[in-house]
Amino acid sequence: MQIIDTHTHLYLSEFDEDRDEVVKRAIENGVIKLLMPNIDIHSTDAMLAAESRYNGICYPMIGLHPTSVKEDYPDQLEILEKLLQEHQFIGIGEIGIDLYWDKSYLNEQIIAFRQQVDLAISEGLPVAIHSREASEEIFSVLEEFQDKAVKGVFHAFTGDANAAERAISKGFYLGIGGVVTFKNSGLENVLHEIGPEHIILETDSPYLAPVPYRGKRNESAYIYHILMKLSEIYGYDPEDIAEITYRNSTELFQIL
Repeated sequence: MQIIDTHTHLYLSEFDEDRDEVVKRAIENGVIKLLMPNIDIHSTDAMLAAESRYNGICYPMIGLHPTSVKEDYPDQLEILEKLLQEHQFIGIGEIGIDLYWDKSYLNEQIIAFRQQVDLAISEGLPVAIHSREASEEIFSVLEEFQDKAVKGVFHAFTGDANAAERAISKGFYLGIGGVVTFKNSGLENVLHEIGPEHIILETDSPYLAPVPYRGKRNESAYIYHILMKLSEIYGYDPEDIAEITYRNSTELFQIL
C-alpha cells in the first residue's frame, strides 16, 4: 500500500529534534511521498533543505500563505517568483485567504491570491488553496479564471456539501486530513455526498493531528488513521482508498 501526504510542513522547527525519525516512520507506514507547501520567504531555505535531505521523498511547493500577507507582500511575491525560476516546484502553495484571525489585510490577501493563481496558470502548476472563513472570497477570485486551466486542491477541506460541489465542479480535489476523524466535525456527512475520486490525503503536520493523537504534534505516519476513517465512511478496503488517492495525487502534482 502506497500513500502520499499531499500537505506537510515537515521543515518547521517542530521537527528539528527528530525529523529523520519522522520520515522513517512515514515510510514504514506506507507514506512514500511527502509534499511540502511553503509559507513565506522565511521558510524556503528550510523547505529546500528538507527536499535535498530526503530527495525523492519530499517535494516542495512555492507560495505565500495568506496569514503571511502583510504590507510587504509585493516584495515577498517578487522574491518567491524569482525562486520559482531558479528551482523546480510541484505546485503553487500554500495560497488563499484566511479571515479567521485577522480581516485587516483582506484586500492584500485577495490581490496576492489572484496574482499567485495567475502565476500557477502561466507555469502550468496546480495550486494548494488555504480557505478559512473565506469561501465566497476564494470562489469569487477563482471565477475570474473560469476560462483558464486552473487546477489544484482545497487544502484541509472542512466546508459543507455545497462548497464541496462548487470546488469539484471547478476541477479541484478536496484535501482530507485529521478533521475527518473528529467527532461531530460534520465532514463525514459531506463525504457521503461525493466519491473518493474527488479527494486526496493530507496531514497538515505538525497541525491537526487525527484521533487518537488529537492535540499532539501531527506527523505523516498518522495519515493511516485518516485512511482508515475514509475506508469506514466509503465502505472500501483501505488499499482501495490508498490506490485511488495516490492516483489522484500523482495526476494533480505530476509526480511519479
